[in-house]
Amino acid sequence: MKQFLFIMLLLLLLQNTSYSQLWKMKRLEVTGGIGTTQFFGDIGGFSQGENILGIKDFILSQTRFNISSSARYRILSPVAIRINLAGGYFHSSDAKGSNSGRAFESSTLFFEPSAIAEYYLLRNRAERTYHFMKGIGLRKQQKRSHLVDLYLFSGIGQLFYKVNPNEKLESYITGSGGHTLIIPAGIGASLNTGDYYFGAELGGRYTFSDNIDGYTSIYSKSNDIYFLLNLIFTYKIRTKENGLPEFIKSKGRR
Repeated sequence: MKQFLFIMLLLLLLQNTSYSQLWKMKRLEVTGGIGTTQFFGDIGGFSQGENILGIKDFILSQTRFNISSSARYRILSPVAIRINLAGGYFHSSDAKGSNSGRAFESSTLFFEPSAIAEYYLLRNRAERTYHFMKGIGLRKQQKRSHLVDLYLFSGIGQLFYKVNPNEKLESYITGSGGHTLIIPAGIGASLNTGDYYFGAELGGRYTFSDNIDGYTSIYSKSNDIYFLLNLIFTYKIRTKENGLPEFIKSKGRR
């Protein structure tokens, strides 16, 4: 009897271990996204005394758009790394803010490559099943709450930018373009549906430049920052035991 119970317990442990490793079957992902940008520099915005917690600086007319893509690789079940590319526009204007009489305005074209690490606070339960990995009967077998991923991310990157100033700003411009180091950080969530899924991500970027909008004020006390809010489509690629995608053929021995 004891031997039978031992064998049953051993089989159960082996089965749970097998299920816990199912995520390795699809550990490579590619993504595409589209969303908005919100920039905070020395043009526009309200003075601190008029702006509690900076809430008034989030102005719809300053919002512009970006597109992004990335390749993600899961090195552990709760940890992934990705190479991310994003590009778009920032907009800065004194039209609404404490310096409306100054009338500075600029539009900045940017390109942002970055390397990002993700830590998952919540992993979907569905990926522990073979049905999930094969995309069979997913909606019927799983509750929506079991399909959610929630993660934090941070990393390092480079921002390349080109400033287009208006006539008022041209005489005072302190930088027309260049590149700078950035530190991205934020939070993301997704709803898994098998080989593909949809999500949203909000990320802030601290920059090591104060010229991204083309102007540095003598009263500036910090570098420029910006936010990206994106809707993201992700596709999972089936991987082999060695972690490589299945479409990459291994070289045979000679």
